Amino acid sequence: MESLRKDAYYTYSDYVKWDDGIRYELIDGVAYMMSPAPSWIHQEISGNLFGQLWQFLRGKPCKVYSAPFDVRLNAAQEDDTVVQPDIVVICDKSKLNDAGCAGAPDMLIEILSKSSARFDKHVKLQKYLKYGVREYWIIDPDSRTVQVYTLKDDNYIVSTYDETDEVNVTVLDGCVINLGEVFTL
Repeated sequence: MESLRKDAYYTYSDYVKWDDGIRYELIDGVAYMMSPAPSWIHQEISGNLFGQLWQFLRGKPCKVYSAPFDVRLNAAQEDDTVVQPDIVVICDKSKLNDAGCAGAPDMLIEILSKSSARFDKHVKLQKYLKYGVREYWIIDPDSRTVQVYTLKDDNYIVSTYDETDEVNVTVLDGCVINLGEVFTL
């Protein structure tokens, strides 16, 4: 990901005024231009996973959203970190507003691309940990694996799964994701 306007500090109030047709994320006040539209493989994986989550959550209080969807991780403080994960699960409706999510969602999912892999695995991982995202999934389409980071005692415990596995979603009691169906392309 390419960082833009490195010499400036931005907050969400600046972010919402940008109308240049480019999608950005903010991390600690620095704007990062997001890569172009994702590949068809990325889109299919996202759709397959979203479908399983949506089906499970149908009629339940938690809701699932797909990108583009603004998540303001520190909305109550500096409001200088805005991300757009591929999939977001929110169980606390008070965090929802017309602009997206204000605060840490219960679950975030990122599907790696060549341009975002390092950012998703390092920078975002640290931010999600810092702001208390309870479960973070990183999906690698190339290796057909999923790393699941589960928050416990202010640290993440990581587990790795492949396309032959079924994964229990820790933050959604009873939800099991069939990775074989996620990676069906």
